[in-house]
Amino acid sequence: MRLPLLAAIMTAAGAIALGAATPAFAVGMPQLDASNPLLWWQLVWGAVIFVVLYVLLSRSALPKVAGVLATRAARIESDLDAARDAKREADEAGRTMHEERRRAAAEAQDLVAKTVAEARESAAATLRELNAKLDAEADAAEARLAAARDAALASLPGVAVSTATALVEKLTGRAPEPARIESAVSAHLPSKAA
Repeated sequence: MRLPLLAAIMTAAGAIALGAATPAFAVGMPQLDASNPLLWWQLVWGAVIFVVLYVLLSRSALPKVAGVLATRAARIESDLDAARDAKREADEAGRTMHEERRRAAAEAQDLVAKTVAEARESAAATLRELNAKLDAEADAAEARLAAARDAALASLPGVAVSTATALVEKLTGRAPEPARIESAVSAHLPSKAA
């Protein structure tokens, strides 16, 4: 009830002031002429509109935007943590594979030494059999390591693209082209063949 009444009073006061001002306004830029009675009402209304918009935005839209940004940052951080965990698991699988290969090689050498003492012919056959087994175990371990590494590297471009998109959007205020982000990320990530 007060706001329409106040608006009506200010409008009437502006009209009265405009009607009372008979001299011609200054030549040049009238919006900067301090003797113009409309200038002061424009400043008052500008301040009122600014305060109203500020209050409305600070209580409704800005908290929602802040919540979305916080959720996005948390998701990016969890994706990066998942990628780090996958890399850590791949590194552990690689160490395990090397230890198993060394252990298997040591067992094979002991077995070969015992077998050579018993008979040369049976030692050669046993050695061929053990080498084939070691190669199969090594191939299987390398396949597991490659699968773990590929899984870790497969999640890395997606995380890098979403992180770069979020950073560019936050810095520039507008969404970047997905193709440009993807090409920039793929240019800076190591290739799968490496």
